[in-house]
Amino acid sequence: MHTLASGSDRPASRMAAAIIAGVTLTLIAAPALAQSPKGGEAWPARPVRFIVPFAPGAANDLIARALGSKLAEVWNQSVVIDNRPGGNTVIGSEIVARAAPDGYTLLQTGLAHVLNPSVIAKLPYDSVRDFSMIGLTGQSPFVLVVNTSLPVKSVKDLVALAKAKAGTLAYGSTGAGGTSHLMGELLKSMAGIDVIHVPYKGLAPALTDVIGGQIQFSFGSWSTVGPFVTSGKLRAIAVTSEKRSAITPDLPTISESGFKGYDATPWWGIVGPGGIPRPLLTRLNTDLNKAMESAEMKERFGRQGIEIVTSTPDAFAALIKSEIVRWGKIVKTAGIKAD
Repeated sequence: MHTLASGSDRPASRMAAAIIAGVTLTLIAAPALAQSPKGGEAWPARPVRFIVPFAPGAANDLIARALGSKLAEVWNQSVVIDNRPGGNTVIGSEIVARAAPDGYTLLQTGLAHVLNPSVIAKLPYDSVRDFSMIGLTGQSPFVLVVNTSLPVKSVKDLVALAKAKAGTLAYGSTGAGGTSHLMGELLKSMAGIDVIHVPYKGLAPALTDVIGGQIQFSFGSWSTVGPFVTSGKLRAIAVTSEKRSAITPDLPTISESGFKGYDATPWWGIVGPGGIPRPLLTRLNTDLNKAMESAEMKERFGRQGIEIVTSTPDAFAALIKSEIVRWGKIVKTAGIKAD
């Protein structure tokens, strides 16, 4: 487990997002009450609502349910998983931004949170001011996968092929302005290649077309692309993090493959509405870190190919601010806009 301890630090690898429709509620129950961080009336005295801005069954949803179950144990109180997908996570995020800062409405957030200020013209909230940053939970690089019929065994091979066939190779993403789109644009910019972006409504159809040869490559989490790689339907050639992943230690990074500085690592964390009192924010962070440090969570996150990373609220806030600036520059250069 890694820990981000200070406001000026960031995780060793920056930490995906998906846009799918559907709404569900799941109740994770536990009995009694926990003490308030300020004393007096107990907190939480009622169920805590955990907004997940993704559809049920997505990797983000599975992560949230595992965490919600563990937090219910820590708090001795129910945690309600409330799926609010859509709008590149904006729909769920807006609900939390407008909620009371009393600790009873939380949001699972990730890389999309720092991309949206640049790719969406008019957000209904301020991505920094309207949220209280509680803490990081994990990170997992995406994997660059290609069609197995391509004469490509490395990132250098892919770039060479793209230059030889300028304007003909295509990559798929989960939609314009999404995480995988930005990863492709970052590679395109750093490598100086002319490739076509093809947006899909989810990663599954994109991978289907990579396998079928309609497009040539894509980016996805190991939990999603791994089964296709191990079965020989896709070829993995690199990971998007700055350093190699413990999950796939034999896969080189794009950075070490000739494009030094490439770093696009999806991360996850928990935020609440802006203005949560500091004692309660500290309590939420302490409890979140306690939950994440359990052997059970390490095992459950590990099954999804996710490395646990915890932080202080200040360090998480600093990461979000720096990521908004970094990705804003990439988005501006590429001229990217969300659908």
